[in-house]
Amino acid sequence: MSTTTAPASGASRDELARLEEHWGERASVRAWLTTVDHKKIGRRYLVTAGLFFALAGLSALAMRTQLARPEAELLSPQQYNQLFTMHGTAMIFLFATPMLFGFGNFLVPLLIGSRDMAFPKLNALGYWVFLFAGLFMWASLPFGAAPNGGWFAYVPLTAEQNTPGLHLDVYSLGLLFLGIATTAGSINFIVTALKLRAPGMSLNRVPLFVWAIVATGFMVIFALPALNLDNAMLFLDRRFGTHFFDPDAGGNVLLWQHLFWIFGHPDVYIIVMPALGIVSAVLPAFTRRGVVGYPLIVLAIVSISIISFGVWVHHMFATGLPQLSYSFFSAASTIITIPSGIQIFAWLATMALGRLVVRVPLLFVIGFVVTFVLGGLTGTMFALTAFDQQVTDSYFVVAHFHYVLIGGAVFPMLAGIYYWLPKMTGRMYHEGLGRWAFWLVLTGMHVTFFPMHLYGLFGMPRRVYTYRSEAGWDGWNLVSTIGSYVLALGLLLVLAGVVHAVRRGRPAPPDPWGGDSLEWSTESPPKPYNFPVLPRVHSLHPTWDEPSRESMGAGAQPDRVLAEGRRTLFTSELDGRRERAVEMPEASVQPLVLALAMLTFFTAMLFAWYPVAAVAAVAVAVTMAVWLWPPRRPAEQVGVSA
Repeated sequence: MSTTTAPASGASRDELARLEEHWGERASVRAWLTTVDHKKIGRRYLVTAGLFFALAGLSALAMRTQLARPEAELLSPQQYNQLFTMHGTAMIFLFATPMLFGFGNFLVPLLIGSRDMAFPKLNALGYWVFLFAGLFMWASLPFGAAPNGGWFAYVPLTAEQNTPGLHLDVYSLGLLFLGIATTAGSINFIVTALKLRAPGMSLNRVPLFVWAIVATGFMVIFALPALNLDNAMLFLDRRFGTHFFDPDAGGNVLLWQHLFWIFGHPDVYIIVMPALGIVSAVLPAFTRRGVVGYPLIVLAIVSISIISFGVWVHHMFATGLPQLSYSFFSAASTIITIPSGIQIFAWLATMALGRLVVRVPLLFVIGFVVTFVLGGLTGTMFALTAFDQQVTDSYFVVAHFHYVLIGGAVFPMLAGIYYWLPKMTGRMYHEGLGRWAFWLVLTGMHVTFFPMHLYGLFGMPRRVYTYRSEAGWDGWNLVSTIGSYVLALGLLLVLAGVVHAVRRGRPAPPDPWGGDSLEWSTESPPKPYNFPVLPRVHSLHPTWDEPSRESMGAGAQPDRVLAEGRRTLFTSELDGRRERAVEMPEASVQPLVLALAMLTFFTAMLFAWYPVAAVAAVAVAVTMAVWLWPPRRPAEQVGVSA
């Protein structure tokens, strides 16, 4: 059923040399700055998002240390507000989605049998914009100008008269800048999955991780405009005196919350959806069978991506909206648990019916199931308006939120790191070190956040930097702080395990797990061209399927058209029928130049250097024009330039 070695390629040495010449990049600073290789860009996303995660984690440790004892003075209120805001903003916008997009960048072309993303230069632009937007926001912290109105930035608290200075301007401009990268990445994933699948990979043979990434892409495209509009209006109110959120001038103070949560609740699933796809990708290798209920899981993915847009008001049950409207959103909040439950039961059935091979990736999957289910149980409680109004703005909400996002996103991410580390680095991780990391992360997570349910019910409000001892919350807060350090130690061991694998791990075979998807049919790490011979897919589990393996094996004849130049295949959207070969762009400095021009524009807008902003806007337009100018190519070569 499974294989531990990649099939020998039918391509000759001369053909492999030509592929290496067309797709390979020489090691140099220029190549590092101009690469469009999806695997390199995916690894950069993972490393950069990991660095932002570390900064956000250190902020959390500082806050938990401040709250360990009553009336502590480690942080001032101003410092706490900035760390609190940057922690939430970084975890949501600079870590969770970019980290999962990093997995998608590396894996989607490999999973569908392609040689690259549909738009390699756009892919590179997305990474550079993400990097510069993150630096734009974090650079404000040492100067005491970091965002300080919470990651949700509710008005009127974030209006200019209530929060003067650059704090919220950094927030609004930084998220507008970052939104460019997120939108570009989403479009790229959708087109790649629809048009670059291997011949024979019809929609009923698409890996579940790819389904999750495509659903996430569509959700981003429909949800992100609301957040962008919100931030644009906030910046205009603060900088130019408009009154979008000012009731005295005809604005609406709740408009911010409506637009923010129209984005914000789908964003929970934008974060969780690819992570659920990772779980579906990891399970077959460690249960020795396909995931139970593939059609139902696909239906659940699509259902969640639609229903999530009708749930946003459950974040606003305490805002005084008409009670009748609450009933509709309460019902939607309850209904959305059904497709999530379908996936949980499908995974449990897969583990029950399979032959478990207990390795570190599977341990993190099991930890995910336990933690995510607990977070889902408290989530259904929030669907009840009366309960929500009792615990809103208490630490009970903080506990639920972290159970869902750490359980639903971080645990699957860690499973994915251990699962695909051999493929990404060509090295195996240390199993013992990985198991220690798992138990510390699991223990630290629950010791940190489970007590928050209790002192939330005992009345401790969230978003406070200190409290009095008479309230009786100090013991539980100390437990949570101890747990946060245990959690940090576990995550540090994860990092140590990755470093150990890269430096001293034993070489990884092409398929160390007996996986079922196409990435395990390539070398570890894959060559720049991914596949010497593009596969022909005959089932949902191509590396367990003999005809699919034979299509890439020693007897397979390489496509001569695809061997000449940087080419991959376009196939039909529904059934994966071959359409034509397309030329892919080579390494280019244009994405970096365009991202730098955008960074200059947003920096100039922050400091009100409007002439500089105008020049930067012209530079953006000129760079885009050069980028999109049709290249001169022979008439028989038809391709894409983005």
